[in-house]
Amino acid sequence: EWGEEDTRFLYGAFNALSLLGLLHLVDVDKAVEHIAACANFDGGYGVSPGAEYHAGQIFTCVAALTIAGRQDLIDKERLGRWLSERQIAGGGLNGRPEKKEDVCYSWWVLSSLEMIGKTHWINKSQLAAFILRCQDMEKGGISDRPGNMVDVWHTVFGIAGLSLLKYPGLQPVNEVYCMPKSTISRIFGR
Repeated sequence: EWGEEDTRFLYGAFNALSLLGLLHLVDVDKAVEHIAACANFDGGYGVSPGAEYHAGQIFTCVAALTIAGRQDLIDKERLGRWLSERQIAGGGLNGRPEKKEDVCYSWWVLSSLEMIGKTHWINKSQLAAFILRCQDMEKGGISDRPGNMVDVWHTVFGIAGLSLLKYPGLQPVNEVYCMPKSTISRIFGR
């Protein structure tokens, strides 16, 4: 109605509607067609056709396609290569080339790799070590990079990333919904 065509809204709608069992209320095929039109030459997805992309944006498109049961449209080899190249020397992940690592991409990149079956393309132990270096051992919480101020955003995505890495003591998190797998099992009965 207001001209917004950002694929992040598609993921938000697919996420909520699928959890409520109401995905049938939207034209899934038309939404999937739009996401497919947002694919770029090396496997990524923009907010609209031809738009720049980054790892967070890619997550929303891959997760929406996963919810829609249309992973067949994803070029998993190209996308997996681009996503795995997000790991830099310090073990952390960045959202696009030439950017610094950031703990939030421990979720955005790793969950996308998990959805397409390519987590083995990164060094998981180096990523876990990077996330743990971003902890504030006195006050608690996780920051974007070692030594920076902690915040809720990076704490949530750092813990979610550690869960995907199967870090001891954490509940397994679902890579599409960012919630415990046990909760997803209760909702969907699987």
